[in-house]
Amino acid sequence: MTKTWFITGASSGLGRIMTEKLLGRGDRVIGTVRRTDALSHLASAHADQFHVVLLDLIDTGAVRAAIDQAFERVGRIDVVVSNAGYGLFGAGEELSDEQIDRQLATNLTGSIQLIRASLPHLRSQGGGRVVQVSSEGGQITYPGFSLYHASKWGIEGFVETVAQEVAPFGIDFIIAEPGPTDTNFGAALDRAEPFGIYEETPAGEVRRLVAGGEFVIHGDAGNTVDAIIEAADSDHPPLRLALGSTAFENIRAALTKRLEALEAQRDVAFSADRKED
Repeated sequence: MTKTWFITGASSGLGRIMTEKLLGRGDRVIGTVRRTDALSHLASAHADQFHVVLLDLIDTGAVRAAIDQAFERVGRIDVVVSNAGYGLFGAGEELSDEQIDRQLATNLTGSIQLIRASLPHLRSQGGGRVVQVSSEGGQITYPGFSLYHASKWGIEGFVETVAQEVAPFGIDFIIAEPGPTDTNFGAALDRAEPFGIYEETPAGEVRRLVAGGEFVIHGDAGNTVDAIIEAADSDHPPLRLALGSTAFENIRAALTKRLEALEAQRDVAFSADRKED
């Protein structure tokens, strides 16, 4: 049975690969882009299956209009994929106010408003699925990516909460958490002006790795997209989906460390309870 998908950020990276794979198997896709010519060849080759929407996620009014028009156009959307976003690199002190505002407006607020705009339609059609493309960076951190992590940790908290709120309506969520993957993420990074004082710090070390292309990348973009589609097709997908060996090992190590630290604080934690008479 064919499905209909709404995918933000369909012109590059995982969004583009997902769009191409879904069209190839016969599904319908509404894909958002920021340039009108970004996917013209796909629109021509799949005129009956593919519709392109010009959208910038930082425009909340445009997000709502795009969702409303998409549901009106096709009647039912089975899967909404919140994929659009980008990375911002720089020590927290180095980032400009404008960079911070744009990162959160795109990755966090834009994703929140996309989901919020979709929920009334998904409820009225009796259910549906939302895929939020996050990152291993929604559960771990690298020096130099503080605002990127803030956006990913933030959207994961929002999604986990909303998933509980709308489960009675037949709406469920998948948070996809890829590790480093062979997309153009690094090339598209917004970079802060570096401060010399951070040169010999963990942030400076990561900066050199990023600049030199020295990050070891095990993740395959095509395989990553295949795993997301398979999860979205399944009857009972996991809320969180770690993708790639790096993501799995890093998230596992971070969760284990946090749990160990929590267990060590048990007595202190319980001491803060109100004492019963």
